[in-house]
Amino acid sequence: MAGRNFLFVPGPTNVPDRVLRAMHRAMEDHRSSDFPSLAGPVLESLKKIFKTRSGQAFIFPSSGTGAWEAALSNTLSPGDKVLVARFGMFSHLWIDMAQRLGLEVEVIEAEWGEGAPIERYHEALAADKSHTIKAVLFTHNETATGVTSDVTPIRRALNDARHPALLMVDGVSSIGSIDFRMDEWGVDLAITGSQKGLMLPAGLGIVCASQKALALGSTAKLRRVFFDFGDMQKANTTGYFPYTPSLPLLYGLRESIAMLMEEGLENVFTRHHRLAEGTRRAIKAWGLELCAREPKWHSDTVSAIMVPAGVNGAEVIDVAYRRYNLALGAGLARMAGKLFRIGHLGDMNELMLMGAIAGSEMAMRDVGIKVTPGSGVAAAGEYWRSTAAPLPKRELPPRAPDSQPVQSGTKEKVTAGATR
Repeated sequence: MAGRNFLFVPGPTNVPDRVLRAMHRAMEDHRSSDFPSLAGPVLESLKKIFKTRSGQAFIFPSSGTGAWEAALSNTLSPGDKVLVARFGMFSHLWIDMAQRLGLEVEVIEAEWGEGAPIERYHEALAADKSHTIKAVLFTHNETATGVTSDVTPIRRALNDARHPALLMVDGVSSIGSIDFRMDEWGVDLAITGSQKGLMLPAGLGIVCASQKALALGSTAKLRRVFFDFGDMQKANTTGYFPYTPSLPLLYGLRESIAMLMEEGLENVFTRHHRLAEGTRRAIKAWGLELCAREPKWHSDTVSAIMVPAGVNGAEVIDVAYRRYNLALGAGLARMAGKLFRIGHLGDMNELMLMGAIAGSEMAMRDVGIKVTPGSGVAAAGEYWRSTAAPLPKRELPPRAPDSQPVQSGTKEKVTAGATR
């Protein structure tokens, strides 16, 4: 199919050309004396992304799933109790991992499409007088349902109960795109991956650990080898890794962090909110609803769009891909067939996202969803126009006088150096 694939799943995201160029390098010796000049600054600059001064970042050649496992296995022991809410596919998968690692998991069941049930977390922590709960697992942005939950009330619940449990936050689809403040929010372990807001291919699982979390490494008894913080700390101190790192991804990560810092993190968050709001205006114009049930839970990185009863959302995704070369996110688990998702995070601007909105409109009409042609495009476009930053004034060259028609029978004068 001619043209490029329009990638609008909520990860992997588009990789900027600048990052691709940074990754396009010959292989190097990761034990050379020059290597620490790459690894050391990258590890240090990651702290700015997490907004921490005291935390320590670890980069594993894995994905966000590997980072989940690293967070659990370096701080907990078999039989330890963790508290977690299940309100989407990714919170469910973290629960499944914790159970398979041999932890006792207290699950708070919540509706998919709602945010984390803060009050029920609060009740469970207040009731745990003997502090048997060793960690609270919290999904900041539930990618499957397009729901963002506020982290601050969870920290408040822990503080109100004077509970020493660790706070572990899955920020895979939020960090680098939605405001995240590790130190201010009292997060002990923050988790992300390379393929979302960091604008890289999949392949890096990243964990930032507080000093409190790091101190538990000597007592945690869950088995770990590849994901051992201790091995990483020893090697990272001198600017190396305990095993072979992904050199192209490290060079790409250095460049992506530089891009985020140049734009300014607050500007990055504002851009994501504005792009997401334009998408939400389009969805409203279509007469459709988000899976997220209230505006306070609307995600700025992914919109999960409910399809009408009797329509299979997978058809919209299939037609969009096969007919228009547009990749949309699928409904997962209990949301399968009920929705499709538009990812709007990472390297993204208005016109890129407009292509996804237009393609979604066409695909929906193709499968029989009655949306007015151009309605979503118009709603998003008008919102983005009305909220665009004013252009700085500039002097434009004077307009050339209108050319005179060439008279019949005369030769056209050709300016020297002109080409046809």
